[in-house]
Parts: sequence; C-alpha cells; structure tokens
Amino acid sequence: MKKNVGPADRIVRLIIAAIFIAIFFTGVTDGKIGLLLIGLFVIFVFTSFISFCPVYLPFGFTTRKKKIADVHAKDK
Repeated sequence: MKKNVGPADRIVRLIIAAIFIAIFFTGVTDGKIGLLLIGLFVIFVFTSFISFCPVYLPFGFTTRKKKIADVHAKDK
C-alpha cells in the first residue's frame, strides 16, 4: 500500500471530518443522514492517518509531492 495522500489533503480531510461530526452531535441532522456523516467521518479520519485513499488508486492520483531522488531515478 503506497501512500497517496499528501499533508494538505490530510488536513482538509480532518477539517471536513470535524465538520461532519459537529453537524451530527449538535443535532442538525439525525437518522440515516446522521449515520452517513458518521461513516464519512470514520473514513476521512482513517484515510488521513494512514495517508492512503483507495479511491485515488484506480486513477493513479496522488496529492503527495514526489521526492527529488525519485524523479531523478525515473529519468535514468
């Protein structure tokens, strides 16, 4: 499992997760929508901590910066 979530992406995910959980616990929403928000909260926090997003994988997308050594190694 190669990391594909960069630091800025991790921060955005954690902020969105905090908003989702705040919406749920302040009573703005409940029921199925509330459960959906909790599920998204768990997914966003988990993917932030492991720095891997499975949705990015099929598209080869990454928000991590490439290291200079990695770029030079591919040029050879």
